[in-house]
Amino acid sequence: MDEKRTVKVSKMLARVLRHDPGRVGVTLDAAGWVRVDVLLAALAAKGGRLTRAELDHVVATNNKRRFAYSADGLSIRASQGHTVAVDLGLAATEPPAVLFHGTATRNLDAIFREGLRPMARQDVHLSADTGTAERVGARHGRPVVLTVAAAAMAAAGHEFRVSDNGVWLTDAVPPEYLSQG
Repeated sequence: MDEKRTVKVSKMLARVLRHDPGRVGVTLDAAGWVRVDVLLAALAAKGGRLTRAELDHVVATNNKRRFAYSADGLSIRASQGHTVAVDLGLAATEPPAVLFHGTATRNLDAIFREGLRPMARQDVHLSADTGTAERVGARHGRPVVLTVAAAAMAAAGHEFRVSDNGVWLTDAVPPEYLSQG
């Protein structure tokens, strides 16, 4: 599978498994899973050619590990980033002292006024390292990395979860827990 097709399939899977499963006529269960055979058949019915081997390739090579198979390999889901209601079943986890969030400089005034909100997604996404946060911020414009006082938030009762691909999730980050740099 060439790189161009891999990227195209990854984007399509993200759209279907995170945002719009009805686009291809599938339904996610409460935890975000859909059977692989059902997904492949639905894609084929919509004119999408995707084999199990190609799907395996995309899941295995996605540098952000956006997708995961169930333990038995019969179902697939997005690891995080959903705008459709799902419960990933992630346990509350004690965060490191600080986490990071990448954004564009044009968003800073609103963020320092209102904090970080999930917007269309279910959770605010945070990174354990500044490099990842900077790459995320660069997707939206000139990047800036914000530091989140995660341990202080947790001590104040805020809950954190970590997805299968290492993205830290929380409901919101109030502005008093944010700093730039």
